[in-house]
Amino acid sequence: MKKYIILMAAFMLATVNGFAQNGWERPVTEAQQNEDKPKALFQTKSKKEEDPKYLAGAVPVVDGKVKWTLDLDVNGKNAQEIYDIVLKYLMALTKEANQLEGSQVSLVNKQEHIIVATVREWLVFKNQFLSLDRTKFHYTIIATCTDGHLNLTMSNISYRYEEERGNHELMTAEQWITDEEAIKKNGKSFYRPCGKFRKKTIDRKDNLFETITNILTK
Repeated sequence: MKKYIILMAAFMLATVNGFAQNGWERPVTEAQQNEDKPKALFQTKSKKEEDPKYLAGAVPVVDGKVKWTLDLDVNGKNAQEIYDIVLKYLMALTKEANQLEGSQVSLVNKQEHIIVATVREWLVFKNQFLSLDRTKFHYTIIATCTDGHLNLTMSNISYRYEEERGNHELMTAEQWITDEEAIKKNGKSFYRPCGKFRKKTIDRKDNLFETITNILTK
C-alpha cells in the first residue's frame, strides 16, 4: 500500500512538471497578483497648484498703495439713482453680522454723488470645530457716481491678526499681500502666512464687486 501511494505521488509530481514544461501552469488569482506587486514605501501627494487668479498681477499697486477699482457702466440710470442704490447697499453692508465697531458710511457728498465707507469686519480663514482662524480686516470704499457710470475703489487695507490674544500687530496690504511680499520666486506658490491673507482678501473683493455689479445691472 505504501509503495502504491509513493508511486502515485511520484506520478502526479511528474505530471505537474510535465505540464509546466509544456506551457501549463497554475492560474494566479487577482489577490495573489496584488500581493506580488511591490508596495511603495512612501505615498506622496501631488502638490495642489494655486489658482492663477491669485497669482502675479492679482493685487494691483497704484502709487505704492494696494487699490482695486470697479469701473462699471450702468445703462439707464443717472447719477442720483446709482448713488441711492450704492448708498443703500453700503449702509446695509456695515450692519451685517461679520461687521465690527466703527464700520460705517463715514462721509457723503450728495451734490457730487460720492460715498465714503470705512469698513471694519472679520475676515475668516478657517472655521471648524474648536478651530477658528480669522483676522480683523479694515478697508475703505469710495464710490463716485455719474450718469450711467460707477467708479468704486477699495483701498487703505490693513489687518489686525490675533488681536484678542494680545500679541497682534498691524499689517498693511502693502507689507503683506503684494506680489513682491506674498509670491515666492517660482511664481507659483505663496509665502506663509501671506498666502491665506492674499487669497481671502481677493475673494472678499470679488464678492463685493460682484454684488454691487448685480444690484446695479439687474
